[in-house]
Amino acid sequence: MSDMIRAVVFDWAGTMVDFGCCAPVQALQSVLAEAGIQASEADIRRDMGMAKRAHIARLLAMPDLAAQWQAIHGRAPGQTDIDALHDAVEPLMIAAAADCAELIPGAAATAATLRARGIRIGSNTGYTRAMMAAILPRAAAQGYTPDALVCAGETAEGRPSPLMLWRVLVELGIWPAAACVKVDDAPVGIAEGRNAGVWTVGVAASGNGVGLTADQLTALSPAERSSRIAASAALLREAGAHVVIDSVADLLPVLDEIEALRQAGGDPTSLVSRRD
Repeated sequence: MSDMIRAVVFDWAGTMVDFGCCAPVQALQSVLAEAGIQASEADIRRDMGMAKRAHIARLLAMPDLAAQWQAIHGRAPGQTDIDALHDAVEPLMIAAAADCAELIPGAAATAATLRARGIRIGSNTGYTRAMMAAILPRAAAQGYTPDALVCAGETAEGRPSPLMLWRVLVELGIWPAAACVKVDDAPVGIAEGRNAGVWTVGVAASGNGVGLTADQLTALSPAERSSRIAASAALLREAGAHVVIDSVADLLPVLDEIEALRQAGGDPTSLVSRRD
């Protein structure tokens, strides 16, 4: 079988749209504040990439936030509370995600080049299908339409399980997993890719790890900018990323490297992260 890459599966926020992965932070902070819970941006970004219901459960399990809930309600948060917060956050997420649907620079051009090379394009996300409804046409208008999309809640488990990614590959009709690449800005998405047996490429500068818009990132001093990106890259490598890049605009040379590794007998399940 050919050693060429057959499919690339992209995350959405922080990877292809929403430079800085800002929409989920805005929505989750707002809905928690309405419930009397003060969560920091760092709290919310810690488990970014998970399905939003699971993400809310992780937030409420954090000692400080759980103590706030206990002080307000006189009891620990339960599943009913998680469900209520998820129901409340969905319309906020829909609005925030729609407002943050601008493609990350280079995303459309990268997708176009993949298509020209005969590579199928898949996507999955911690957003629900309803949350994606406004994003999809806006992304399409900017030149990006994946061949397949799997959303949170459409498989029995979300990230870091491999089920969403496997479902994307099934919908694309692509195998083996070693001929596929997952591109994601969050450690949980990288873990998903490793669990699925595909190559993983972490996105350090445009995503959740740095957590700044493009303008905010540019405004930093060169030293601070490099430091923030390096810290983000370290987390992605720790999660198992085979390669880490700044943004999706840097992806194409990496695919050439992965194809060379495959031709030399490399396998994504046995190779560790590149440390340069």
